[in-house]
Amino acid sequence: MNSRVNKQVEVQKLGLIEYQTAWDEQERLFAGIVNQKLLNRTLLDQEQQLTPNYLLFCEHPPVYTMGTSGHPENLLIDQDRLTNELGATFFRIRRGGDVTYHGPGQLVGYPILDLDNFFTDIHRYMRLLEESIILTLANYGLQAGRIDGLTGVWLDYETDLGELGMKRNPRKICAMGVKASRWVTMHGFALNVNTDLRYFSHIVPCGIADKAVTSLAVELGREVSLDEVIEHVQRHLANLFEMELVTRAEVRN
Repeated sequence: MNSRVNKQVEVQKLGLIEYQTAWDEQERLFAGIVNQKLLNRTLLDQEQQLTPNYLLFCEHPPVYTMGTSGHPENLLIDQDRLTNELGATFFRIRRGGDVTYHGPGQLVGYPILDLDNFFTDIHRYMRLLEESIILTLANYGLQAGRIDGLTGVWLDYETDLGELGMKRNPRKICAMGVKASRWVTMHGFALNVNTDLRYFSHIVPCGIADKAVTSLAVELGREVSLDEVIEHVQRHLANLFEMELVTRAEVRN
């Protein structure tokens, strides 16, 4: 078994990209890592190759996706209206979670990591993804956190009563859904930055009917640079996972 690990993570900023194109690229990179791991099992230690890691950032044109555990009734609009009225597409995909929306102004992150290079614990992986977003929101003066039993990142997330007996109003700002096989991850998180939240009215987001959705722009009352948010997120991911972030030109074989 290869005792060496690779902490390098190649960052790719893909910009606005069709969901299918990004999915195909994820599948290609994912398969490459898995195939290298399988090949390494047949080689002597000194012949084995380090497995690569990738972190993709992008936006998508309007698209709804549903995970393997999703419920069709949580998509509240039929396919014809979805396409003709909203100009959106729909995909069923192999990730955890229910239905969610991706669109312009939303930062989507796809970490494609060999967790054998970091730690083999999916629960810890999910919590660190959430923590990177919580720390990013703190950079903008927002206190975010988790709600027990619900994946993702929330504002006004505490379950007790607020000041003056006012009830909390939990709002989801970042959805997450991942797939992992042989400790290789794909899919990831979707952080609402300048997202048009009206698209969420056509779904029960993540299958949760009694909680709202929000964005960084709504909470701050201004638009926020997506590139600026990327810089915060990738810095926190690097610290939490002890990654060495590199561009394609900097990758060492």
